[in-house]
Amino acid sequence: MNNQKLTIVAKILAKPEHRNLVKNELIKLIAPTKLEKGCINYDLHQDNDNENLFLFYENWENRALWEAHMKNTHLAEYAKATDGAVESFSLNEMTPL
Repeated sequence: MNNQKLTIVAKILAKPEHRNLVKNELIKLIAPTKLEKGCINYDLHQDNDNENLFLFYENWENRALWEAHMKNTHLAEYAKATDGAVESFSLNEMTPL
C-alpha cells in the first residue's frame, strides 16, 4: 500500500478576521510543493459560499513521498505564520479506486 498513489483532501477553515493571511500563506505553499518529488498535483480551492473555507486536493505518487512533503520547511513556516488564525483543519488520506 505504501507504493500506491495517495490522494489528500485537506480542509482549512480560517478565522474570518484572518482569512486573507491564511489564503496568502496557503498560496505560498503551492510553488515549492509542486517541485517536490512525487507531487502529481497540489490544487488549492476556496469555497464559493464560505470564503473562509479552503481545500487542498493533492495527489502523490505514494505515501512515503507525501510524508517527506509533510516534513518540509515551507509547511513549518506556514504553520508558524498562521498560528491562531485557523479555526479548524482536517485531512483525509484517500486511495483512488
